[in-house]
Amino acid sequence: MAGGLGGPISRTAATYREVDIGKVHNLNLIISGTHDKAMQNIPTELLRTFVKAIDSGSFTRAAELVGRSQSAVSLQIRRLEEVVDARLFQRDAHKLQLTPEGKSLAQFARRILALNDEALASLRQPSVAGRVRLGAPHEYTASLLPEFLGKFAQSHPNVMLEVTSDLSKNLLRRQQNGEFDLVIALHDESSTPDGERIFTEPLVWITSADHARHEQDPLPLVVAPPPCIYRHRMLQALNQLGQPCRIVYLSSSYNGISAAVLAGLGVTVMAGSTTPQGVRILGEQDGLPSLGQLELRLHRTPHNSTEAIARLEHYIAESFAGAGLVGDRGVGKIWRKGE
Repeated sequence: MAGGLGGPISRTAATYREVDIGKVHNLNLIISGTHDKAMQNIPTELLRTFVKAIDSGSFTRAAELVGRSQSAVSLQIRRLEEVVDARLFQRDAHKLQLTPEGKSLAQFARRILALNDEALASLRQPSVAGRVRLGAPHEYTASLLPEFLGKFAQSHPNVMLEVTSDLSKNLLRRQQNGEFDLVIALHDESSTPDGERIFTEPLVWITSADHARHEQDPLPLVVAPPPCIYRHRMLQALNQLGQPCRIVYLSSSYNGISAAVLAGLGVTVMAGSTTPQGVRILGEQDGLPSLGQLELRLHRTPHNSTEAIARLEHYIAESFAGAGLVGDRGVGKIWRKGE
């Protein structure tokens, strides 16, 4: 019989061979590609160690922050490099420097970790309640912190925040007296490095975009009362330069100082990320000395820890680290809304 048992088998085999010759290669690619994509997940613990290494500047310090040994941190970084198939650090004897691929991954890592932490905080928020007393400099409570704290409040509705503004040195003194659970404070480069560093930015001279008070002699200054760090750094630098100056306006309020500068009463100094809209950045080409940088540090009151305090402490540190802040807006540039 032509049909018989062998006929269908032969036709089936022929059909299979046709498929094998014409399409199995593409099928393998599809299956392989699907498999590879399913495996391409970056563990968040690797990303967290990566970010800690960036922020701390060393594997040793990162190990302390994540509670692992230095060798374990090195292995985690090596594993992360294998997952993304790229070298992330240019290692030398003194400090860690990111490669271009490392800089790119750092941006994604901060966003991924922020979403991860926000999701966990949102799901766990019913169990987190209490009061947190936070102290921060005027300029940050008026510029950056409202956005950060607003997001924290949305994911932690049962936590009550009490925010107080004052000069950094006053805040630290008041924290020692038991008035605050957490304090965000500015530090001179020469000061004792207490607390956790969460941001470093330049100090900049600013003036009104509509006036040229910086061309007057003596230089008119708008300042806060002692012990303001900006005031100290400003007067010290002008004195070393031999630049005559005079104080024309005194205010302990960020809004008051900003208004005086915008009105053309004089010039002042602020942290780069906190400069108000409508001012012009001045520099050495305007006859004003460079003022260097300041560190922003987060201080927790010892032996006073609740889940709410720990959550806010972590959230503030991560928010500053992941905000992509640009401290120096550019000498000679006028800072307006949206820039």
